[in-house]
Amino acid sequence: MTFFSPLLAKLHLMWIGLIQSLPLLGIGLLVLVITWLMTKLVANFVEKTLAYSPIRTALKSLSKTLFKIAIWTLGVIVAATIIFPSLTPAKMLTALGLGSVAVGFAFRDIFENFLAGILIMLRAPMRIGDFIDCNGVQGQIEKITIRDSYIRRTDHELVLVPNAHLFKNPVRIQTNQPLHRYEVVVGVGYGTNLAQCKQLLKETVTKLEDVSSEYPVEVYTQAMADSSINIQIRWWAGSKPLDYYQSKDAVLSAVKCALDEQGIEIPYPYRTLTFAQDLTIKNHSTT
Repeated sequence: MTFFSPLLAKLHLMWIGLIQSLPLLGIGLLVLVITWLMTKLVANFVEKTLAYSPIRTALKSLSKTLFKIAIWTLGVIVAATIIFPSLTPAKMLTALGLGSVAVGFAFRDIFENFLAGILIMLRAPMRIGDFIDCNGVQGQIEKITIRDSYIRRTDHELVLVPNAHLFKNPVRIQTNQPLHRYEVVVGVGYGTNLAQCKQLLKETVTKLEDVSSEYPVEVYTQAMADSSINIQIRWWAGSKPLDYYQSKDAVLSAVKCALDEQGIEIPYPYRTLTFAQDLTIKNHSTT
């Protein structure tokens, strides 16, 4: 027993220390539970307070998240100082300052996305519900969190995009304005009276319900192609993808019907073959 006496004595002291620290450990755990409850209460209070506020949805979510982080940080510091009496708040903040450098290098991408998420939420042009296009990622913004943005594509697939990706790359916001200008090109035959044809196309498109009357329909002669004279039609409609598809379908259908009614040809590509020498055509009749 003499050989194990130092070890047993050490274990005995550790056990006594554990027993003595149980009240402090219990109080520390109680502080964490209270912190969790306070986080829930404050989050609900902030959510209800800002429910009818004109503040953007992203800023409401950011405010709630920052309140949670602040309460949890304070609760953890208080619990740690209770469980470890020798650990003062000043020492803890010093340790956090020294450790933040190593943690920053280890979790650089996480902090980068965190800061990018805050800046995205603060930026006014991009809002929840907007349709965006960023480096091939297209869809509607459903939710912006501290780390990711939830983009719902038009085929209903969900894409999680790191906030740093949206912050560093150009983002095209399709629904920044309620109306967008769209265009199609229609080819007509070379024998067509262009002035009458352009007037017909303008009147036809202007009458459509899916085309906005806020801006005039524009019709221009675009090019003299190989088999047709190309006419460009420009109109304004809603900025959402569905608005584009519906208005384009209506415009193309109406244009086709109008040209058919007036007997205006929409030509196929023509090819003219020329030969250096005259060809002799022989008629091979069968009897």
